[in-house]
Amino acid sequence: IGENIQLLVDRPDGIYCFRLHRDRVYYVSEKLLKVAASIPRDNLVSLGTCFGKFTKSQKFRLSVTALDFLAPYAKYKVWVKPGSEQSFLYGNHVLKSGLGRITESTAQYQGVVVYSMADVPLGFGVAAKSTQECRKVDPMAIVVFHQADIGEYVRNEDTLT
Repeated sequence: IGENIQLLVDRPDGIYCFRLHRDRVYYVSEKLLKVAASIPRDNLVSLGTCFGKFTKSQKFRLSVTALDFLAPYAKYKVWVKPGSEQSFLYGNHVLKSGLGRITESTAQYQGVVVYSMADVPLGFGVAAKSTQECRKVDPMAIVVFHQADIGEYVRNEDTLT
């Protein structure tokens, strides 16, 4: 989201911040943060909205719970055709044949938000091809690598925090 991160922190309804707790990054209001300060860290399970977590190799992985906050401010977007929505929601990559639209000047390996053609955010991905490459690639080629989607709520409901 680039410079739009400022819009997440300085909101009209208060000041929000990001906090790291047990390898997870949480998005939380300062009011809630002050209340949570009275709880010992060992007893604190979760705080605010989980934006993602750091893997054991210290790479950050966005969680689908951040989608509603990040989607309105995304710089790079991809729209999938109705026939490919279900495939993406099952955890599959987006193929060129399922690509509806893509934001101009999207670079290869750029993070993108995946939308349905009705402008409903479906999840996150990474552009496998740039916008220019997408125009001349084979219909069965992968154009967006799957990262997270709203179908994870159903598939992983036991482990989501």
